[in-house]
Amino acid sequence: MNFIEETFWETLLLTVQLAGVTTGCLLVIGLPLGWLLAISKSRLKPFFEALVSMPLVLPPTVLGFYLLLTLSPDRPIGQWLDHAFNIQLVFTFSGLVVGSIIYSLPFMVQPIQAGFESLPKHLAEASYTLGKSRWITFTKVLLPNIRSSILSGLVLSFAHTVGEFGVVLMIGGNIPGQTRVASIAIYDEVEGLNYGSAHEYAIVLVIFSFIILLLVYTLNAQKTKVL
Repeated sequence: MNFIEETFWETLLLTVQLAGVTTGCLLVIGLPLGWLLAISKSRLKPFFEALVSMPLVLPPTVLGFYLLLTLSPDRPIGQWLDHAFNIQLVFTFSGLVVGSIIYSLPFMVQPIQAGFESLPKHLAEASYTLGKSRWITFTKVLLPNIRSSILSGLVLSFAHTVGEFGVVLMIGGNIPGQTRVASIAIYDEVEGLNYGSAHEYAIVLVIFSFIILLLVYTLNAQKTKVL
């Protein structure tokens, strides 16, 4: 039984680590990017929105393929990273993080952008009138009012990263302990006709995903009652 095998838990731990690191990086990127897109009046806004949203419609294998080519050590960018910083992203955990950030970006940015756009415009203006800086207004006034949007972005990004397959397979391969995450393990077990092992991975992810969503909806329901 996989439940008692070290490699089983190693794979699940790696999956959670990838989702956690990716989600943390996306929060740092998504907050300012979502805010900039929300307040932007530039004619280029649709271009940047389309660019951010491309992973929603682009097949993951396509994105993974071009990331593999771009970051490969025999390509200019990959060579530069290797020679300048001794960083290799292909078939490494770091490469999985980079690919996951790009692929899950819209799942963080879009809820946050929608949250900022839903705020009354006079909210920030009133803060500026009271002498508050843009940073204080952003962190103390705007962010607390889009907590539910941030929570949605966190959950969607985490869940989407856990379920990634195409990008992870293309850029990370299937290296136990380094790039073998749960979605890859399920595919590998099914390909080997080990349906019992695949079921064990799958059922853990199903239960884990349900618990996360249940907690989020419970918290949102409690906040709604308070309001």
